[in-house]
Amino acid sequence: TWPKPESVARAMYDFLTGGGANVARGSASKRDLKSMDTVLSCREELVSLFGGWDDDPRYATFTANVTESINVVLKGFLKPGMTVLTSSMEHNAVLRPLRRMETRGVKVEIAPCDEEGFLHPDIFAEALSRTRPDLVILSHASNVCGTVQDLSALAPLCRDAGVPFAVDSAQTGGILPISLRELGLAALCFTGHKGLLGPQGIGGIVWNPEFAQKVDWFVEGGTGSFSHLEFQPDAMPDKFEAGTPNLPGIAGLLAALSWLGETGINAVRAREEALGTRLLNGLLTLPGVRLSGRRTMEGRLPVFAVNFEGRDNGLVAGRLSEEFGIETRPGLHCAPLAHKTLGTFPGGALRLSPGYFSTEEDVDATLSALRTILDS
Repeated sequence: TWPKPESVARAMYDFLTGGGANVARGSASKRDLKSMDTVLSCREELVSLFGGWDDDPRYATFTANVTESINVVLKGFLKPGMTVLTSSMEHNAVLRPLRRMETRGVKVEIAPCDEEGFLHPDIFAEALSRTRPDLVILSHASNVCGTVQDLSALAPLCRDAGVPFAVDSAQTGGILPISLRELGLAALCFTGHKGLLGPQGIGGIVWNPEFAQKVDWFVEGGTGSFSHLEFQPDAMPDKFEAGTPNLPGIAGLLAALSWLGETGINAVRAREEALGTRLLNGLLTLPGVRLSGRRTMEGRLPVFAVNFEGRDNGLVAGRLSEEFGIETRPGLHCAPLAHKTLGTFPGGALRLSPGYFSTEEDVDATLSALRTILDS
C-alpha cells in the first residue's frame, strides 16, 4: 500500500537519527529505554487492534513479513504424520511451505472454494469432519480478487472440533475488524506494509498463549535476555525473536497504528469501499471485461482481478504505466491455486486496487485510461 501516512516516514527517520539503540542490549541509557518503549508500545497497539488474549503484549511477536510469520506457525507446529487443512484460494506464502512439508510427511488437505473464491461453511465443515486435521490455516481475504472469508462462521467449526485455527490477515489487517480472542484463533499472522499502512519489512504474529507453547521456534540466537542459557528460552516474546529486530520498521509500524487508531478502521473501510464501488461499477461497463470474484462490494475488498477479451494483461498493464502513470499488477499474483479456482490460470488477470489515499479522480482517470486502451 502506498502512499503511507507522513508520520510513518517521520517516525522511522526520528528513530534512526534520534536514538537508534538496539533493544535489551545496552546499558539502560535513555537511548536503550526509548527503543524498549517503542517496541513495547507497538506490541500493546497490536494486541489491542487484534484482540489479543488479556491484552498481553508478550504474545505479539515480530517477523520480517507475513510470509515469515506463516512459516513460523506451519514449520514450528506441524510434524510428520500430522494433517493440515487449507483452501484453494491461498497465497504461495501458505501453499509453498505446505508443499515442501508434504514431501516430509505432513498431509495437506485443500477445501475447495467456489468460482468467486468463497469458502462455503458447509463445504468447510465437511472437509473438517472428513480430514480431521491437526491445524487449519486460511487467508481472511484473497489477494487476487478480494473475496473475504466468513471467519465468524468458520472459526466456531474449528473450535467445536478442537482444531487450532491460524489466519493469514495480510489483506485485511487494518481494514476489517478481527479479534483473536472472540474468534478463538490460535494465531493471527499479519504484515505491516498493507492495510496497516506501515513500512515494508515488518510483520508478526499475535498468539493464543496456549498454542504458542506448542510451536517450536524458527530461529535461535541472542535475545538480549536469559543470556546464561545455551538453548533458546521458552519465555515470550523472546522465544520467537532471536537476533536484532527491525527497529526502524517497528517505529514506523507504531506510527501507522497510531494513525489508524486516530482515523478509525471503520472510516478507512468506508473510504475504501466507496472508492471500490466507484471502480467496480466502472469496470463492469468496459467492453469485453471479465471480472473475477464478486460483482458487488458485499463480502469483498476493493481488490479487483479483470481480464479483457482479446487483450494481453501484461500489455494493458504496460500501457497503463507508461502512458498514464497508473500502477497495476498483471499475472498470477503468487497465487496459482487461486487462479485455478477462479478459472484464470495460467494467464492470470490484471489486478487493480484503490487505497485510502486514492481519490475519486484517480478512479475516474483509471477507467478513462482503460477505455482509451480498449478502444485502440
